[in-house]
Amino acid sequence: MDILTKLIKRVLSFAEKVESLQKFARVSKQFSLPLCFDSISHQKTPNLGFAEDSKVFVYETMVRRSLRSRKHKHNENEDIISNLTDCILIHVLSFLNAKEAAQTCILSKRWITLWKGLPTITLSSSNFRTEKSLAEFLSHFLSLRDGSTTIHTLDVHCLYYLEPSLFQMIIKYAISHNVQHLLMNFPCRIDLFPSCFFSCHTLTSLNLSGYDILFGQIPIFPKNLNLPALTSLSLKYFSLHRSDAGCVVEPFSTFNMLNRLIIDSCIVQDAQNLCISSTKLVNLTIIMHDCEPKTIIGTYFGLELYAPSLQTFAFSGPYTPKLFASKNVLSSIKHVNIHVTCYWNSKARETSPVLLNWLVVLTNIESLTICLYTLEVLSLVRDLLKVEFPSLFNLKSLKLKTPMPSSKLDKRVDFLIQNSPSTKVDIIHL
Repeated sequence: MDILTKLIKRVLSFAEKVESLQKFARVSKQFSLPLCFDSISHQKTPNLGFAEDSKVFVYETMVRRSLRSRKHKHNENEDIISNLTDCILIHVLSFLNAKEAAQTCILSKRWITLWKGLPTITLSSSNFRTEKSLAEFLSHFLSLRDGSTTIHTLDVHCLYYLEPSLFQMIIKYAISHNVQHLLMNFPCRIDLFPSCFFSCHTLTSLNLSGYDILFGQIPIFPKNLNLPALTSLSLKYFSLHRSDAGCVVEPFSTFNMLNRLIIDSCIVQDAQNLCISSTKLVNLTIIMHDCEPKTIIGTYFGLELYAPSLQTFAFSGPYTPKLFASKNVLSSIKHVNIHVTCYWNSKARETSPVLLNWLVVLTNIESLTICLYTLEVLSLVRDLLKVEFPSLFNLKSLKLKTPMPSSKLDKRVDFLIQNSPSTKVDIIHL
């Protein structure tokens, strides 16, 4: 990681060696790219953290081999960038957003076309003054990009609503180039997505954001998605509807390969419970809408789990919903994170016995992470310290996030670890 960090710093500082901005203008005109060069020398060093250790090893090895190929020892003033292969340079450029990557490539004649082969395209509205300038850049960027290069990741961050024609163009291009990871972090209406999206066979991870119900009508998550390769799904600000008559909503049962699911600030319409059915689901995160359940219909619902492979369950919300699942499903869950966001509202008080029941039925928890508010809600159970607690026998790790001194929490913590006294307890002071 140190080698790549030094590498990208040298790439970005290389701008100082350019004699004048006339060279920039000539190159920009030649390739018809609407680039801004006033910030070239102020580029930030990107985060070079890799998602997988294997990638770290592969790229560090390639860099070392390139360095060893030099016949003499480099000093601080020598250029080692030119000896690196194109695949390494493209990988480094992938950590920049699309505009910064294109700007960086004009610093060298050899690099001038490298941006065209980027497998990762990251776009952020913060890099553009207006939506028009973003649209113009996108039009040039996608039309000049190497069409034979598949898109591994398309990540769009936007603070405002994009015109349907613009995000339709982006999605169509990505799907036609076999996109695997699609992240749409802007207020979007999925019903306006192009038809090719609803049956994309290359998509393995999908991250969609609608818009908060507090600011208007929340978009509906469709029931007709055919994404056979999807393994990871993250939804924020969507309305989940039932497909037929009944008291549950079951929107994810068609995703047969799904192993990671995040539901953030979504609402459930026309039903009492959200049903999550997936034989391969391993990691589940539920973040409830942070509002008083009585004020907005659909923000209070129970959870039905039909996920026999589930191992990690994280929950955050202003109250604790009822949990329905078979013993096999509940016993498969090993790692639990419970973050109750407040304890003074009426629903939190009403559901404190539900929280206790969670800890009882989740019998095989090995690691448990809770916050102070979670502990406060649990304390609302009448005569808590006298309650029989036949659970958490396999607990190995308890993490408590709190601003309070640990001495004031001893009794409640002791209650949780009474059946596993050797549990490692970590008090994380916020």
